[in-house]
Parts: sequence; structure tokens; C-alpha cells
Amino acid sequence: MRDRAPSTPIGSVTRGTTNTNRLRRVDRWITALPELRRATAPLVVDLGYGASGVTTFELYGRLARMRPDVRVVGFEIERGRVDTARRQLEAQEDERIRSAVRFEVGGFEVPLPPGDRATVVRAFNVLRQYDEADVLPAWRTMLRRVDADGLLIDGTCNEVGRVAAWVDVSPAGPRSLTIALRLSRLDRPSVAAERLPKVLIHRNVPGEPVHDLLVALDRAWQLAAPLASYGPTQRWIACVQQLRDAGWPVIGGRSRWRLGEVTVPWASVQPRGFAWPEEG
Repeated sequence: MRDRAPSTPIGSVTRGTTNTNRLRRVDRWITALPELRRATAPLVVDLGYGASGVTTFELYGRLARMRPDVRVVGFEIERGRVDTARRQLEAQEDERIRSAVRFEVGGFEVPLPPGDRATVVRAFNVLRQYDEADVLPAWRTMLRRVDADGLLIDGTCNEVGRVAAWVDVSPAGPRSLTIALRLSRLDRPSVAAERLPKVLIHRNVPGEPVHDLLVALDRAWQLAAPLASYGPTQRWIACVQQLRDAGWPVIGGRSRWRLGEVTVPWASVQPRGFAWPEEG
């Protein structure tokens, strides 16, 4: 397999929407990944960071508290966005940031230097604009630059990051779906339906497993309503526990649930007819 990247970035320019703290929920989840904690020299890619480098800087700041040796590379297809982010980098007063973060032109091909492999590629709010049929080819292309023990995180969130959902994908295929919500003033968990990753967003229809999950979450949230007087966190913990008691193979425990998260294995939400392709 060649490391040499195409001369033209693969993909299309996104809207570039970005906001401070927009990706805090997925960053918090990435920070806890065993793959990141045990990596010898962690390299994390922020693919399609948008019109500003703010989420890339935030990603580095959060990861560096756990892994001071982490390096972060932001890739964007549009040269103007890379130039803007580089100016922001030059303005950073912290020498650690200037030495550990960089910005380059690139797309799904993830043009890291020859021999480098990413521990994690975070591609958030990128594939949302594509057709569902484009997802698996994009995943396979990105995963070619991911370490054998690394992960691709493909997800979507709303403009202020209060509703988010993502799939983590290893070189062997998708592993899990995570939904992360701001619990205060949460009406129902199925609000996540409009922020499902592209591979799932059109499958929220009766007969599809992800639809069953959202229906079950809403039902459990309603059943946990008596605990609302103890606060939304206690209600959410009870909601996820009821989901597990109903037979859903929820991953993780209360330390993650209290953050407004619920994670289930990919196999429990895999779309009908989905097949992970063999490397060709």
C-alpha cells in the first residue's frame, strides 16, 4: 500500500461552520479512548475543521491534559481556511501549541507524511453533505492512513454542540454508535435523529434498528420522568439503565451516562443490508 497522497484533495468544501466548544462532547469521549492512552506517539487528525482552527486548538488542549506528547493536524480542502488557521497558530503564545499543532491542505486522503499513521481521525460535520453511498468509500479512504489500532470518528452535531452523535470505525469496521446530549431542558432523546451520522440518518424509519433504538430511548426517558425532581442527570442515568434492562447492549457505565452519553455496539444499530467491504 502506498503512503503517497493524491495531488488533489479528495472531497468537497464544506460550509465551514464552526463554533467555540461545539465539539466538546466528542473531544471528551476521545480523551478517554484506550487507543489514545496506550499509543506510543499519539497523532490525531481533525479533518474538515472549517473556517477557523478553533476546534483543532480545543482538541489539542483537551487531549494534551491527558497526553502531553500528542500531536494534532488539521486538514482542510480550501487553501484559504488553512492560511487562516496558520495565522491563528502563529498568534498562539503557548510554544507547546505552536510545536504540536499544524494545519495542512487535505481531504479524505489524509495526506500525512510518508510512514505516519493517525491514532484517531475526527471527521465531524463533514460527511453530512454527502450521499449515503459516499460514506463507505470515504471511510475506507481515511482508514488507510489510520494506525492498525487506531480509529476514525465520523459524527455530526448541532451548531452549538448540545446534540451530537458519532460512529467510531476501526480498520476492521464500525464498532459503536454514541449519542451525547445536553440533558438540561431535554424534551426527548430522539432529538438526536436529526444529527445522526450520514450512514444512519436516512435509516430512522420503522424496521431499521436505529429507529428502534430512538423509540426505546424515548420510552425509557418517559418512564424515568418521576426522577426529574432529582435533576436531569439522575433521570438520564435511570433512562439508560432501563434501556439496558430492556435488552439493549449498552456499552460503559454510569461515569459515561452522567455526561449525557449512551453508546451501543454497531451491530445493534447496523442498517439493513449494510456490509463492510473487503479491502480491494
